[in-house]
Amino acid sequence: MADVEFDEVWKQFASQTAAAVKGLSLAIPDHELLVLLGPSGCGKTTALRMLAGLEEPDSGDIRIGAKSVVGLEPKDRDVALVFQSYALYPHLSAHDNIGYPLKVRKLSKADQEAKVQRVAKMLGIGHLLPRRPGQLSGGEQQRVALARAIVREPRVFLMDEPLSNLDAKLRVHTRTELKTLQRELGTTMVFVTHDQAEAMSLANRIAVLNAGELQQIGTPDEVYNDPANLFVAEFIGSPPMNLLEATRDGDSVVTAGGWRIPAPRERAVAGSGTVAAPAGSGGAVTVGLRPEGIAVVQPVQDAQDGVQPAAVVAVEPLGSEVIVDVQVGGQSLKIRAAPDVRPESGSMIGLRADPTAVRLFDRATGLAIH
Repeated sequence: MADVEFDEVWKQFASQTAAAVKGLSLAIPDHELLVLLGPSGCGKTTALRMLAGLEEPDSGDIRIGAKSVVGLEPKDRDVALVFQSYALYPHLSAHDNIGYPLKVRKLSKADQEAKVQRVAKMLGIGHLLPRRPGQLSGGEQQRVALARAIVREPRVFLMDEPLSNLDAKLRVHTRTELKTLQRELGTTMVFVTHDQAEAMSLANRIAVLNAGELQQIGTPDEVYNDPANLFVAEFIGSPPMNLLEATRDGDSVVTAGGWRIPAPRERAVAGSGTVAAPAGSGGAVTVGLRPEGIAVVQPVQDAQDGVQPAAVVAVEPLGSEVIVDVQVGGQSLKIRAAPDVRPESGSMIGLRADPTAVRLFDRATGLAIH
């Protein structure tokens, strides 16, 4: 088991005009499950491949257990990598796929068999051992690939979107299994995904990347409740945070359409990239409100009571909740409401913002204001 460090790591490919990874510095403690999260092309897989030894950084250092691994062959880094495609040998049985790393290390046949049977029992795939990959479902192949990684007993597990090929129901089930398994093994794990729901449910901490740069790192609650900038605010959450252009007016902010919302008090924001501004300063800002941070008020009350009239555009029933789409001053918002809230499209409702849910961002830089 070991901690992992990226120290000012840069990587640029000859075919690209911009660097794939730009000065990435990241410390991952031993036993942590860290998720690298971001859209396609943000650099998360490149960072993982550099950690695995499949790519070398142009500059900077990568350490595992306080020892630099730059220049070491992948086989000498003591890491196990699970790919999106699983990369199983099609001509070998599940048993032989799992045992292959042990065969390469020239363990005795007795030790190989004991380890394969132990990990197969752990993952509940003992009955699949005689089958070849072509005879397995996507979920079964995923478990075999995990077993092949686990049987090596590496210091660090690296996972590159390993659940992407599974159907929605199996992905949810496997996320729970994977989180439980990581906790039981106590191994450091770095998990790459573009799926923010997957990241929120799995991670001890999330590192959000965009265009090769680290945007914020924190617990799932920190990056959700206190996004460091507009990119994180829009990328995390489903539906994402509502963003409204506004101006400061004393201890309030006023959006287009005249909605007066109390400005948040000064506070600390998790991660990096925040700017400080006194609560009463003037200027253009962007107001962020999570869909659950807005209450629906019916019938519409006086705007002076902090209730803003809004026109209902659409209602999206989702069983356990309802998403209400509205317009305020020409700006669109999504509100998460109780399942019995069903206003008619085209009707008027009132909106009241929870003061504790209000977040402000600098209009020019996109950075969070605290």
